[in-house]
Amino acid sequence: MNAFVPGEHVEAAPTASGALDGLRFAVKDLIDVAGFRTGGGNPDWLATHAPAERHAVCVSRLLGAGARLDGKTMTDELAYSLEGENHHYGTPLNPRWPHALPGGSSSGSASVVAAGQADFALGTDTGGSVRVPAAFCGVWGIRPTHGAVFLDGVLPFAPCFDTVGWFARSADVLAKVGRVLLPEGSSSSIQKRRRVRVKEAFDLRARNAPDDAARLTVLAESIGAVDSVSLISDGEWLTCYQALQDADIDTSLGAWIASAKPRFGPSIAPRFARLDNFDRSMTAHWRATRARLRAQLDAVLQDTLLIMPTTPVALLAKNAHGDTIGRFYQDALTMNAIAAIGGLPQITLPFFDEIERPLALSIIGARGDDLALLAFAQELSTRFSSADGVLHTTEL
Repeated sequence: MNAFVPGEHVEAAPTASGALDGLRFAVKDLIDVAGFRTGGGNPDWLATHAPAERHAVCVSRLLGAGARLDGKTMTDELAYSLEGENHHYGTPLNPRWPHALPGGSSSGSASVVAAGQADFALGTDTGGSVRVPAAFCGVWGIRPTHGAVFLDGVLPFAPCFDTVGWFARSADVLAKVGRVLLPEGSSSSIQKRRRVRVKEAFDLRARNAPDDAARLTVLAESIGAVDSVSLISDGEWLTCYQALQDADIDTSLGAWIASAKPRFGPSIAPRFARLDNFDRSMTAHWRATRARLRAQLDAVLQDTLLIMPTTPVALLAKNAHGDTIGRFYQDALTMNAIAAIGGLPQITLPFFDEIERPLALSIIGARGDDLALLAFAQELSTRFSSADGVLHTTEL
């Protein structure tokens, strides 16, 4: 499957008994496991860094809840992609749709969960790196509220947006992991909140696949999203996200890139080359812009849940043309910037339809709604899923 990192298999036994007894998990190769080097999907990063002295905090918590670590998984180079390909190590399999890419950058983690080789797996999500592979591989996934899961022991990419998220084949396991990793949330229910569709996200899907957009609209309406709201009607969201991501990448990785001169793959090198040209003097402006956009989101989310397609296309073929990937990347980042800029939790719901393709929807809540969203996902799963754990359009 090419989903685990090459070399020695990474394992760690549970350190205590708890809520996750009997479950096996894997972690993306941006997350430290004591005694092993974190490779970040790049051979030069691997060669220039020592083995981790201790587990990342998120790994320690899972081991302390009874779960067994059973592997480190492939990632796109230093998390700078949404496709799931790695020039140096290959592409993890998309088990349900082998002709397609698995999505990135947490590609290996989504792959092993979809294949049943782990009960759940950790990934990281900055601009969609859990959300996209969850959609492409047909599994449940969550990007939590920014800062809700400790990032100690996680390779930094763009810390102002970085989160540790996870995948599972069922909403129940997704929620079990959340109750271990997440702080105790608000006791208020989200069930009675208004549910609205994000107009521009559906428009982007319609531009790429009109039939998909129509099907997803019906699915959104079936869970109560009969109205829509306009949020990202201009390019400001994407520009703001990319400018602040560039500033953070420069701080986190710029010195190492300058000194190590790493070998990046042909699709990744141009993305890191952005650091040579971005305008550092504008960072304060974009931080102020983020604060304004976040305030707009907070006002909407006081009594509302946002519903949207998780991705602008259902899948990307392995042989997709560079222009196709470029359009996908631009559209996906535009959609994913909502939760990133807002620091918001977003859950991916894995729908299948009668022609066996993924039609993933996402639900975005207010900051701190993580556990309530997970409970809502469990409720939807109870109502609409079959034995395989996913939601089926024929049942809605």
